[in-house]
Amino acid sequence: MRTGQTSTASLALTRQSRTRRWLKRLTQCWQLYLLILPPIVAVFIFHYIPIYGVQIAFKNFRSSLGIWGSQWVGFKYFIRFMSYPYFWSILWNTVSIQLYQLATFPCTVLFALMINELDHKFYKKSVQMITYTPHFVSTIVLCSMLILFLNKSNGLINNLIALVGVERSDFMTNPAAFRSIYVWSGVWQNLGWGTIIYLATLSNVSPDWIEAARIDGATRLQIVRYINLPFLLPTIVTLLILSTGSMVSVGFEKIFLLQNSLNLSVSQVVSTYVYQIGLLDSQFSYSSAIGLFNNVLQIIIIIIVNQIAKSMTHVGLW
Repeated sequence: MRTGQTSTASLALTRQSRTRRWLKRLTQCWQLYLLILPPIVAVFIFHYIPIYGVQIAFKNFRSSLGIWGSQWVGFKYFIRFMSYPYFWSILWNTVSIQLYQLATFPCTVLFALMINELDHKFYKKSVQMITYTPHFVSTIVLCSMLILFLNKSNGLINNLIALVGVERSDFMTNPAAFRSIYVWSGVWQNLGWGTIIYLATLSNVSPDWIEAARIDGATRLQIVRYINLPFLLPTIVTLLILSTGSMVSVGFEKIFLLQNSLNLSVSQVVSTYVYQIGLLDSQFSYSSAIGLFNNVLQIIIIIIVNQIAKSMTHVGLW
C-alpha cells in the first residue's frame, strides 16, 4: 500500500516539475509564443471549427431547421454521388489532370539543379528573379492571358502558327488541348518559385564534399548525381507525397476560368461540380458529402504513397 502511495506521490511531483518547467519556458520566451498565437487562432477558426458542419453530409440539411434539427439520412448522398452517371468521368478528369501535373514534378528539381550549377552570381540571381516573377501573377490574370494568346482570330500563338503556314486552331474549345494548357501554364508560373526550397537545401551541401569529388576527378554531372541528388532526396520525396495528396483535388479557380461548354467533357472536375451543385443549386448536403468523400480519398492516397516511399527510399512523412 505504501509502495502505491509513494509511486502516486512521485508521479504527482513529476507532473508539478514538468508544469513548472513549462511555465518557466513560457515566461522566458513569451514573445515567441505571442508571435505564433495568430496563426494558431486562424487555423483553429478556419480549419477546426468548420469540422462541426461536416455532419450535414449525413443529413438532409434545411437552413430553417439548422444543423441539429435536420434529419439524418446516413450515406444517402455518398451513394447518390457514386451512382451519378458522370461520376467516373468527373473522377477521371480530376485524377488525369493531377497525374499530368505529377509527371511534370521533375521539372522543378532539374531546374533547381541547373540554377545551382551557375557559377556567376549575377546570372544566377537574374535567372531566379525572372523565373520567380510569374508566380506573382494572379490566377485570373494568367487565365486572361491564356485566352488572349490562344485566341483563334488574333491570338499571339495562332499568329505565329499562321506565319509558318499552319492552319489556325481554337485551342480553348479543343478538349484534347485543355489538360496541356492547364498543366504547362502552371509549370511556367510556378517553376521558379518551386525551386526555392530545393536551392535552400542545396545550399547546405558541404563545399568540402564537392571539392573532394573534383579532386578525385568527378565531373559536374557526377557531382550532381552522387552528391546533390542524394542530398535532395528527402525533400523531393516529402514534396512528392504532399503533391499526391491533392491528386483528387485540382484547384477550382483556374479550372473554372478556363472552362467553357465545348471543353466541359474534360474540364468538369470534382471542385467545379461541387461549386455547381453546392452554390448554384443550393444542394448543401450533397456537395458536403462529395467534399468529404474527396478529403477521405486524399488521406488514403497520402498513406499509401507514404508507405511506398518509405519502403523504397526509407524517407516518409511519418
